[in-house]
Amino acid sequence: MSDDGSSATGRPWADLPRELADHMRPHLDEVADEMMQEIQTRVREYDRPGNGTYSATLRQAVERVLHYFVDRVADPDEEPANVTDFFRSMGRGEAGEGRSLDAMQTAMRVGGMIAWRRITEGADALQVQPRTLGAVGEALMLFQDELAHAAAEGFSQAKAEVAGEMQRRRKRLLDLLFADPPAGAEAIADLAAAAHWPLPRTVAAVALGRQVRDDRGTAFPPDVLADLTRRTPSLIIPDPDGPGRAKLVDRALAGTPAVVGPTVPVMEAGRSFQWARKTLCLVQRGVIEAGGVVRSVEHMSTLILFQDEGLTTALADLRLAPLSHLRPSQQDRLAETLLAWLQSGRNANEVAMRLHVHPQTVRYRLRQLEELFGDQLLDPDLRFDLEIVLRARALLAAGPGEHLIPPARAVAGESGEVVSFRRT
Repeated sequence: MSDDGSSATGRPWADLPRELADHMRPHLDEVADEMMQEIQTRVREYDRPGNGTYSATLRQAVERVLHYFVDRVADPDEEPANVTDFFRSMGRGEAGEGRSLDAMQTAMRVGGMIAWRRITEGADALQVQPRTLGAVGEALMLFQDELAHAAAEGFSQAKAEVAGEMQRRRKRLLDLLFADPPAGAEAIADLAAAAHWPLPRTVAAVALGRQVRDDRGTAFPPDVLADLTRRTPSLIIPDPDGPGRAKLVDRALAGTPAVVGPTVPVMEAGRSFQWARKTLCLVQRGVIEAGGVVRSVEHMSTLILFQDEGLTTALADLRLAPLSHLRPSQQDRLAETLLAWLQSGRNANEVAMRLHVHPQTVRYRLRQLEELFGDQLLDPDLRFDLEIVLRARALLAAGPGEHLIPPARAVAGESGEVVSFRRT
């Protein structure tokens, strides 16, 4: 009913003479024919000559509306549940077919126009008073409003259900693509079709750095699979290397700590996500600098270094043992100098420039390193090992308490007393 209180007072239905229903009833089939013809002429979507089922449904709707209207005139207390439920169902059907409500609303206006035309013609013949005719017109408009509201309600409910189901399918698809071991190609293709997600040639997974509200997903492009409810909120971006895709991804992820994994074939999405998540962990530890959207492919050497930290630590225990008895400040200076020396082709002057110290200072430190490491610095394989562990140590330097220098060993001091140098 309308919001103006008509339902509470019974107006305008209560103002209608009951005998009007008796005058209307014999003409209902004729009015239905005229409505059908006018609707199919004016609304192209309803003109389906070869579809008997559709025409029958339209005829049923028209007849239900007419009969209910007349019954309501005869009995103002007639409940509208049956006809409104019918229109609610029609609204759901339109949503299910992927159509808007435009055609239905136009058809309802056309039907109302025909009904009013026939009513006014009959009113002249019956010499109906203007006040009564006005009440009939008001009742007709209110009735149309009830039906339009019911159709819109059913349409909205169906759209919400479809959207919710589609989102659930897409989340299941994302889980399937990240599965370990990988799911079969046929299972992925079937679920992708059900989720209306065209299978791309390549994808990149994204790991987000914190829990994000689920409605944040509306900012992502429609072809991006998103599940922000996972322990690590995650996305799958199709064809990430396509024209303009990188900028689009950066805009969508602006303000959100995010790591984009490497581009891989769609069946290897899980591998991309594993690397994105590992990269994210290193970002959170401060090993990889955070700044905007981080891409795993720009940090592959770091990822390799930290792929098995136990193995890297074991190598550091072995190769950096000569530094373990030194004070932490000495360890830091000599480790920094040795790494710069290895990276600069063992050129002392370049090391000095890199570290912003005097060349003589560098040469002094290098003599210390030669005394500590001896012939190890002459072996290319050992120099390679040293660079690996020193790079890892440098990357960890910003992390509190994280170092790659073996624990200090107890050593004898000048007086013969056992002294233990521990890191602070």
